Amino acid sequence: MAAEAVSALIEKLISLLSEEATLLRDIHEEVAEIKEELESIQSFLKDADTRAAAEDDLSEGVKTWVKQVREEAFRIDVFMDEYLLHVAQHHPHRRLGFNGILQKSARLITMLKPHHEIANKVQKIKTSLQRIKERSERYGFQLSTGLGSSNDSQNLRCHDPRMASLFIDDADVVGIESPRDELIGWLVKGQSHRIVVSVVGMGGLGKTTLAKKVYDHHMVRGHFDCHAWIAVSQSYNTVDLLRIMIKQLCEARKEFPPKGIDSADKMSVISKAREYLREKRYVVVFDDVWEINFWGEIEYALPNNLKGSRIMITTRKWEVANFCKKSSLVQVHTLQPLPLNKAWELFCKRTFEFEFGGHCPPVLKKLSHDILEKCKGLPLAIVAVGGLLSTKDKTLFEWQNLHDNLGFELGRNPHLAGVNKILSLSFEDLPYNLKSWFLYLGMYPEDYSINCIKLIRQWIAEGFVKALEGKTFEEVAQEYLTELIHRNLVEVSKVDFSGKVRECQLNDILRMVILQKIKDLRFCHILSNQESSFEGLTRRMSVDRVSYDVLNGIGDTHIHSLLLFNLDELLKPFMSTFCANFKLLKVADFEHAPLDCIPEDVGSLFHLRYLSLRYTQVKMLPKSMGKLQNLETLDLKQSLVSDIPVEINKLCKLRNLIAYYRDNQKDFSLAWEKGVKIQNGVGYLTELQKLYHVDLNHVGFDLIEELGKLRQLRKLGVKNLSKETSKALCASIEMMNHLQSLDVASISENEIIDLQSISSPPRYLQHLYIRGPLEKFPDWIPMLQHLVRLWIFWSSLNDDPLNALQNLPNLLELKISEKAYNGEQLQFKIGGFPKLKKLSLLHLNILNSLMIDEGALPLLEILSIGLCLELKVVPFGIYHLRNLKELRFHDMPKEFEESLDPEQGQRYCIVEHVPIVYLTHKVRIGYYGFEAHILRSKHLMGLEGQTINRNDDHNENDSNNINA
Repeated sequence: MAAEAVSALIEKLISLLSEEATLLRDIHEEVAEIKEELESIQSFLKDADTRAAAEDDLSEGVKTWVKQVREEAFRIDVFMDEYLLHVAQHHPHRRLGFNGILQKSARLITMLKPHHEIANKVQKIKTSLQRIKERSERYGFQLSTGLGSSNDSQNLRCHDPRMASLFIDDADVVGIESPRDELIGWLVKGQSHRIVVSVVGMGGLGKTTLAKKVYDHHMVRGHFDCHAWIAVSQSYNTVDLLRIMIKQLCEARKEFPPKGIDSADKMSVISKAREYLREKRYVVVFDDVWEINFWGEIEYALPNNLKGSRIMITTRKWEVANFCKKSSLVQVHTLQPLPLNKAWELFCKRTFEFEFGGHCPPVLKKLSHDILEKCKGLPLAIVAVGGLLSTKDKTLFEWQNLHDNLGFELGRNPHLAGVNKILSLSFEDLPYNLKSWFLYLGMYPEDYSINCIKLIRQWIAEGFVKALEGKTFEEVAQEYLTELIHRNLVEVSKVDFSGKVRECQLNDILRMVILQKIKDLRFCHILSNQESSFEGLTRRMSVDRVSYDVLNGIGDTHIHSLLLFNLDELLKPFMSTFCANFKLLKVADFEHAPLDCIPEDVGSLFHLRYLSLRYTQVKMLPKSMGKLQNLETLDLKQSLVSDIPVEINKLCKLRNLIAYYRDNQKDFSLAWEKGVKIQNGVGYLTELQKLYHVDLNHVGFDLIEELGKLRQLRKLGVKNLSKETSKALCASIEMMNHLQSLDVASISENEIIDLQSISSPPRYLQHLYIRGPLEKFPDWIPMLQHLVRLWIFWSSLNDDPLNALQNLPNLLELKISEKAYNGEQLQFKIGGFPKLKKLSLLHLNILNSLMIDEGALPLLEILSIGLCLELKVVPFGIYHLRNLKELRFHDMPKEFEESLDPEQGQRYCIVEHVPIVYLTHKVRIGYYGFEAHILRSKHLMGLEGQTINRNDDHNENDSNNINA
């Protein structure tokens, strides 16, 4: 991990110093030497990291050396940022950056610090690095190359805590009955083709235990002619594995292995395996596979002999399972955490095995449940924590002490060492560049569901994301987040209608392991109720639930990333010195902070790249914002800012400008959501990718034309369109070749917006929201082959729009709402809307007939019908929607609802197959002012007939809301 930090520093430092050397001619040689020293130290660090990952007995001298390297890297990083800031302060009118700081003449030197001061700092850097390198030679480090993962460390690991998984008695195993039976069925039943069965899940879920119980089951042993169990792990030799496999297969049949197997080369071993297995039905388990291409290395030794042979693989990585699909049938079982009842059974079995008859004493029950909650259903953690508690006195004091200090105990208590070690394996296996990305998630509080888009923007601001040809920074970052999810290091906590991950989080136990690494590596300092003292040698700070006194005690820092959570107050004295104390800041996240203004001198934060004032009370932005030449993201969502100062148009690196306010105290209407006013000159923001929502009321046509210069836009939202401005907007939209999301809203329910003039719509448009009257349904919408979401509100269409939309190949969600259609009848025809998953038909005042042909909407999962007061009868076509998972009826006529009574309703049979049916009613003013009555639920047992109250909520994307 230290090597990765130095690697990032090399790129940053050498870029700066090489630019500086073109002017400071006397230090050319020093710059070259610094480059060489850093690269040498980087190679030694990789070896030190490998040893540390293996937990080999590092001498105190080696640990000290690694610590000194980190500290020196810290000082160099700070020096560079301070130097850039110094240049910026002396040249406020120049656009700065690594390629533009020092360009033209030696005259610049006289305006910076004196030449000798700069040279002295560079000389100190060089001298310090030389000393560090000299000390490294004492410890016999091996030079290494590349920046791959540090999995070579496994050669040094002498104790494998996973070994115990192979020898657990059946009586000690809890909660595997269902997955065990499913896997046994996959092995002994089904096709005669060779099939690969993969068990995928994060470390500690019990994959090895489950696979071993399946492998040892009498039904499996009796079904196959021969069998073998191979432990793979991170470090392996393919030929050795195949030799072990052949020997086990022969041993299972009480036969001798082929002669010469121990000396045979790879091709010979593969041939011998194929020959031996050619006429046999075999099962082979490869446990704990890490390498994605593992299957490609061993598949040729396992013939597809049409005998019903099976290969089972356990892995933490989805890519391992997916790789097998290229040449074999694959079945994947995703192992889940234990449900609460099974987790409790396992906890009590381990904690009270020899006391209290295996039951938890009532006095300890609540704390036991609280401790168990931290384990998140992870069997490894439950067993380890339960084992530790079994050695403690059964008192509230001991239980509370462990509950409050579980993270600390995880790093030091031998009972929990196995948990730490097994979960750390996944971290150590990460490529060096991904380790910082992953550690960054530890800056968020426990159980915090992290907005993925926000996380990606912060990663980009940190400089983690490197450019790849043909891809945006956001696309590169999304791929790496997906990799962390597929490695089962990051949990998905929320997906949208299309299956795209929207929010993620860390498992609590894994987060505790990561927090210890964050502390050891000084990656970030986390200020909380438990840790309220600040250590200055870090570049990141996460603040969670601390008092104002703690915050006020923070003086001049080198922090470049600051995340704030759950603060009760941010008083003016703290904010008045904020820019001086955090002058090197790159990421400033004030989301939900008690903040009503930002400092006038915020423009002095030259390095600032990410600024979020989301959900604050800030009303105005100071003009000095125009000095933030490196700002990439300005997030003003749900703040009170209504006007964007013209100075913002100077921010040529700005990529995201998000600014709108939703008043959830109001009912859903065009006035419910407000945008912000921008000024002429916005066309200079050529890097802008997201701009929403812009208030176009009373703006000139010049500004609308300027929007057409924003050729990189992916998302655009505009408010208060008129008929005239909508025509001008259409011309600008045609220039936005990369646009993926478009949201347009009229100034009123009576003001027609003309979108017909778009002759060449953005070809990659995926999301389209139209809010306002249309003279005619736009002809270009049916041309949108990539469209996945379409909302049409207040459009007053007289012609049925379904005929134009039914053949859109990728449409997943359709909403026709708020008097969007004035006809009496809608018909979904056979074969129409082949991929649609969500359909909402709301507030269609004249609609009295809804026909759904058999064969229409074949994949529909969620259907909402509401405020269609002329629709008196439950549409019979709902009966044909056999994939429907959720059905909502909102404020429908009395006779309509009565016909759905489960006992007496004549139309109940139409919806009987739907797992969850809601009847919702408006009960008060406000966006969330309704309650839902569950008519029937197959999944929520015991809730039938109950009501669920919906209160005001800041989550404006709540898909349960009838208007969401």
